[in-house]
Amino acid sequence: MPIKGKIKVLVIDDSLLFRETVAAKLNEEPDLEVVGTASDPFMARDKILELEPDVLTLDVEMPRMNGIEFLKRLLPQYPIPVVMVSSADSRVFEALKAGAVEFVKKPDAGRADRLDAMVRELKIKIKIASSAKLGNQKQTANQMRVRSPLRTGTQRLDLIAIGASTGGTEAVDKILRTLPASMPPVVIVQHMPSVFTKLYAERLNHNSRLNVKEAVDGLQVGRGEAIVAAGEHHLTVVKKQGGLFIESRKGVKVSGHCPSVDRLFESVCRIGSIQALGIILTGMGKDGAQGLLSMRRRGFPTIGQDEASCVVYGMPKAAYDMGAVEYQAALSEMPDLIINLLAEGS
Repeated sequence: MPIKGKIKVLVIDDSLLFRETVAAKLNEEPDLEVVGTASDPFMARDKILELEPDVLTLDVEMPRMNGIEFLKRLLPQYPIPVVMVSSADSRVFEALKAGAVEFVKKPDAGRADRLDAMVRELKIKIKIASSAKLGNQKQTANQMRVRSPLRTGTQRLDLIAIGASTGGTEAVDKILRTLPASMPPVVIVQHMPSVFTKLYAERLNHNSRLNVKEAVDGLQVGRGEAIVAAGEHHLTVVKKQGGLFIESRKGVKVSGHCPSVDRLFESVCRIGSIQALGIILTGMGKDGAQGLLSMRRRGFPTIGQDEASCVVYGMPKAAYDMGAVEYQAALSEMPDLIINLLAEGS
């Protein structure tokens, strides 16, 4: 449910200078109010009870108890949206698994320019987090909605394209870890700071039977492989002699993002003699909606995550409302749905 009035924020970090600087900068935003700060999780718990914040910002590394352990203990009792502030460390993905909604990269000490950029991003993500649903969302099994397909027939799937944002790191992981190694190539745009995309690909690779890599320009992609867009690089797919190849290049933001889901989906539509599957998952905004519609009009099957299982029902809603989604399904249903669509074309 949207928060009325200013979004109340509690800033939790062991650095006094960082707490005070970030709090002052957040308070410059008209619809944000820092109601308090805390230097460790024990102080934070008392402040949560006293101040009833709408959103927490939380450092991973803190004295007495780290941020991940704090999340595991806090959220079952006090379901409050949390934005992690983390150095370039894979532990941020543990925090997301523990229930954090979003994260930003903590800048190096003394880099005022990067601190300003981080705070701008933090303001946006606090606002996103304030409208997020927490915890394991309801899985609406056996309630999949299917629209009349625009396809004239089924063919073997040659490519699967996935787009996601807030909540997507765990959603993509849950899908990939259940898929067999014989899958057609999978390409993924997940909105994420650039320094984390390689770590994220490594995490997915560890959890999945697929061979997961961060995108590199000119890389050929084949069966049993999944490619994650590199931060600040658009991921597109082209067909050349010999197969499908990745283009990973810097560029202007498309639909507010680089990498952009729309840019990926539209590139898939330009490939001749191919059958692809488009999937749009949880996230704020509408990146990917227009591209998914192009895929559906091309005759490709498309899947959108349902509202009940989304952390933020933004991108899938925009896609569904414009008629881009053929199958609307809970996250838990998607692996079986993907396998069934593969079986149709075999």
